[in-house]
Amino acid sequence: QVQVVESGGGLVQPGGSLRLSCVASGSIFGLFVMGWYRQAPGKQRELVATITNGGRTSYADSVKGRFTISRDNAKSTVYLQMNSLKPEDTAVYYCTAGGTASGTYAPGSWGQGTQVTVSS
Repeated sequence: QVQVVESGGGLVQPGGSLRLSCVASGSIFGLFVMGWYRQAPGKQRELVATITNGGRTSYADSVKGRFTISRDNAKSTVYLQMNSLKPEDTAVYYCTAGGTASGTYAPGSWGQGTQVTVSS
Protein backbone atom coordinates (compact mmCIF):
# COMPACT_ATOMS: atom_id res chain seq x y z
CA GLN A 1 0.00 0.00 0.00
CA VAL A 2 1.04 3.61 -0.50
CA GLN A 3 0.42 6.80 1.47
CA VAL A 4 0.36 10.23 -0.20
CA VAL A 5 0.68 13.76 1.22
CA GLU A 6 -0.07 16.93 -0.77
CA SER A 7 1.38 20.40 -0.33
CA GLY A 8 1.69 23.69 -2.20
CA GLY A 9 -1.82 25.09 -2.03
CA GLY A 10 -2.58 28.68 -1.17
CA LEU A 11 -4.17 31.94 -2.27
CA VAL A 12 -3.40 33.25 -5.75
CA GLN A 13 -4.85 35.95 -8.01
CA PRO A 14 -6.63 35.08 -11.27
CA GLY A 15 -4.07 34.49 -13.98
CA GLY A 16 -1.46 33.39 -11.48
CA SER A 17 0.27 30.05 -11.00
CA LEU A 18 0.74 27.43 -8.31
CA ARG A 19 2.66 24.18 -8.17
CA LEU A 20 1.26 21.36 -6.07
CA SER A 21 3.45 18.51 -4.85
CA CYS A 22 2.56 15.05 -3.60
CA VAL A 23 5.04 12.78 -1.83
CA ALA A 24 4.34 9.06 -1.67
CA SER A 25 5.65 6.52 0.81
CA GLY A 26 5.05 2.97 1.97
CA SER A 27 5.35 1.20 -1.38
CA ILE A 28 7.09 1.32 -4.75
CA PHE A 29 6.08 4.66 -6.22
CA GLY A 30 6.91 3.74 -9.80
CA LEU A 31 4.23 1.04 -9.89
CA PHE A 32 1.30 3.45 -9.41
CA VAL A 33 -0.79 5.59 -11.68
CA MET A 34 -0.91 8.96 -9.92
CA GLY A 35 -3.74 11.44 -10.13
CA TRP A 36 -5.13 14.73 -8.91
CA TYR A 37 -8.77 15.28 -7.98
CA ARG A 38 -10.45 18.46 -6.82
CA GLN A 39 -13.59 19.21 -4.83
CA ALA A 40 -15.14 22.67 -4.92
CA PRO A 41 -18.09 23.86 -2.80
CA GLY A 42 -21.35 23.02 -4.53
CA LYS A 43 -19.67 20.90 -7.19
CA GLN A 44 -18.98 17.21 -7.72
CA ARG A 45 -15.51 15.85 -7.18
CA GLU A 46 -13.60 16.07 -10.45
CA LEU A 47 -10.67 14.08 -11.77
CA VAL A 48 -8.21 16.74 -12.91
CA ALA A 49 -5.27 14.78 -14.30
CA THR A 50 -3.51 11.41 -14.25
CA ILE A 51 -0.05 10.17 -15.11
CA THR A 52 0.94 6.54 -15.60
CA ASN A 53 4.13 4.88 -14.44
CA GLY A 54 5.32 5.30 -18.02
CA GLY A 55 4.62 9.03 -18.07
CA ARG A 56 1.43 9.09 -20.15
CA THR A 57 -0.86 11.93 -19.09
CA SER A 58 -4.56 12.68 -19.22
CA TYR A 59 -6.44 15.89 -18.34
CA ALA A 60 -9.95 17.08 -17.72
CA ASP A 61 -11.25 19.36 -20.45
CA SER A 62 -11.58 22.17 -17.92
CA VAL A 63 -7.81 22.32 -17.33
CA LYS A 64 -6.30 21.28 -20.67
CA GLY A 65 -3.65 23.71 -21.82
CA ARG A 66 -3.34 25.26 -18.36
CA PHE A 67 -2.33 22.43 -16.01
CA THR A 68 0.56 19.99 -16.33
CA ILE A 69 1.01 16.80 -14.32
CA SER A 70 4.47 15.28 -13.96
CA ARG A 71 6.29 12.80 -11.77
CA ASP A 72 9.78 12.19 -10.43
CA ASN A 73 10.08 8.53 -9.54
CA ALA A 74 13.48 9.02 -7.90
CA LYS A 75 11.83 11.42 -5.43
CA SER A 76 8.54 9.48 -5.20
CA THR A 77 6.79 12.74 -6.03
CA VAL A 78 4.06 13.85 -8.42
CA TYR A 79 3.46 17.50 -9.33
CA LEU A 80 0.61 19.57 -10.68
CA GLN A 81 1.72 22.81 -12.30
CA MET A 82 -1.29 25.13 -12.53
CA ASN A 83 -1.06 28.19 -14.78
CA SER A 84 -3.58 30.82 -15.86
CA LEU A 85 -5.63 30.07 -12.80
CA LYS A 86 -9.30 31.02 -12.74
CA PRO A 87 -11.70 31.53 -9.82
CA GLU A 88 -13.48 28.32 -10.84
CA ASP A 89 -10.26 26.43 -10.10
CA THR A 90 -10.83 27.14 -6.41
CA ALA A 91 -11.11 23.78 -4.65
CA VAL A 92 -9.48 21.32 -2.31
CA TYR A 93 -7.02 19.34 -4.39
CA TYR A 94 -6.34 15.68 -3.58
CA CYS A 95 -3.46 13.52 -4.68
CA THR A 96 -4.24 9.86 -5.41
CA ALA A 97 -2.33 6.67 -6.09
CA GLY A 98 -3.91 3.79 -7.94
CA GLY A 99 -4.11 1.95 -11.22
CA THR A 100 -6.39 1.38 -14.16
CA ALA A 101 -9.33 -0.95 -14.66
CA SER A 102 -10.59 -1.44 -18.21
CA GLY A 103 -9.08 1.88 -19.21
CA THR A 104 -10.61 3.76 -16.27
CA TYR A 105 -8.56 5.31 -13.47
CA ALA A 106 -9.03 3.54 -10.15
CA PRO A 107 -7.64 5.47 -7.18
CA GLY A 108 -6.76 3.47 -4.10
CA SER A 109 -4.94 5.84 -1.75
CA TRP A 110 -5.95 9.46 -1.10
CA GLY A 111 -4.09 12.36 0.42
CA GLN A 112 -5.51 14.75 3.00
CA GLY A 113 -6.07 17.55 0.48
CA THR A 114 -4.61 21.01 0.00
CA GLN A 115 -6.69 24.17 -0.48
CA VAL A 116 -6.29 26.25 -3.63
CA THR A 117 -8.09 29.59 -3.66
CA VAL A 118 -8.09 31.82 -6.76
CA SER A 119 -9.42 35.27 -5.91
CA SER A 120 -8.66 38.96 -6.26
